[in-house]
Amino acid sequence: MCLAVIALDAHPLFDAVIAANRDEFHARPAAAAHWWREHLGARVLAGRDLEAGGTWLGVSERGRWAFVTNVREPGRHDPRAPSRGSLVPAVLGDARDPATALATAVAGATAFNGFNVVAGDGPRAAFGSNRATAITSLTAGIHGVSNAHLDVPWPKLTRVKAGVARWVASGDADPRSLWEVLADRSIADDDALPATGLPLERERLLSAPFIVSDSYGTRCSTLIALARDGEAHFAERSFDASGRITGEIEYRFCAKLPGDRASAGIAAA
Repeated sequence: MCLAVIALDAHPLFDAVIAANRDEFHARPAAAAHWWREHLGARVLAGRDLEAGGTWLGVSERGRWAFVTNVREPGRHDPRAPSRGSLVPAVLGDARDPATALATAVAGATAFNGFNVVAGDGPRAAFGSNRATAITSLTAGIHGVSNAHLDVPWPKLTRVKAGVARWVASGDADPRSLWEVLADRSIADDDALPATGLPLERERLLSAPFIVSDSYGTRCSTLIALARDGEAHFAERSFDASGRITGEIEYRFCAKLPGDRASAGIAAA
């Protein structure tokens, strides 16, 4: 996952809405989102990296959501490091509060390349990173993470946060309206690009919220909306190297939220 924006306790109908794009090499095999359990205490709805076995974003049947993004630091990348995709299932399967679950995950991940992880239950959420000194609790409002620290205003993140904020302000009850926000292919001006050590052409390519290139680009867009009455809505679109939609799925289910506000029942839309 390389770009995710969260509307946390910001919409009258939703505890949390997550809008995210996953950018990855097109040659890396992956499965679209589906329900799976493995060793976890709860089933999770998530895509799956078929090379390392983890995931970039998911939600559990209890309503716990989590995602991971890489920290862009090309001079510090270790190709032998373990997959960061293992962090999300660990956090989704942890029954403790999000901040405690993240603290445990981060503390045990010293061998990993740089990452950010965000997790939440209903309207409470937290941010953790092995490139930060502490776990940060998120306040109500619009937050986002790309390949830097929480809410660092890279152009792509600023654009998507603004789009999510407009959607919240409009009172629109359908999170699928955010597909258009995630589909933004605008390249940032050179003077707005971050300086991360990549060549200029690469920085330009990666500055768009939705990336299109032959070898690396946006593989899927995902929306998770957790309503205040306990209903969860998960929607995902998959794309090919040309940015064309190759698949679309939706799930709706009643989450087992903290305090047993709802009981679980799962169905595909």
